[in-house]
Amino acid sequence: MGRLLDSCNTTVTASYRLFGLVDTTMGAETFDDEADRAKWLLPGPGLVYLQVPSEVVTTVIRLESWTTAPALPPGPWAGCEEVEVDLPEGELGLQTVDGGLTEIPLVLPSPGTYRMRWQWVFNPDAGPFTSPLRGCSDVLATPTGQEAALSGQDQFCLVQIWRTATA
Repeated sequence: MGRLLDSCNTTVTASYRLFGLVDTTMGAETFDDEADRAKWLLPGPGLVYLQVPSEVVTTVIRLESWTTAPALPPGPWAGCEEVEVDLPEGELGLQTVDGGLTEIPLVLPSPGTYRMRWQWVFNPDAGPFTSPLRGCSDVLATPTGQEAALSGQDQFCLVQIWRTATA
């Protein structure tokens, strides 16, 4: 099991039903054109975006840097996806279409290829939430159990990151 190296908490206001983590030195602003819009995570060079329901305004995010793959966190989650992304400088920021790039203080061990596990829940008191995925208009589950992490916001997202290869 991995060891937690660093963590930070922040909030983000999604725009155009998206927000993402990007390598700040890449200058990349969008995910790959061929990204599968039927999946929650949209990867691209040096970045990964999360699609969110249009009803989500503010998301609380906990970012964690690990030595190796951590154990799955306890509790009920509305969704979970993993993706691998190259981070050539290893310095992350949060990116939104309207808000631009905001640097975050999470420290990664070095540049390289990283695996990211994204897990999220929606605030049961703020729903219902409709799926943003292409071809799906389902109302999403809002399991309870993460209310403290939600801090009254629309969504809580836990992002666990660990290196799989060095640059």
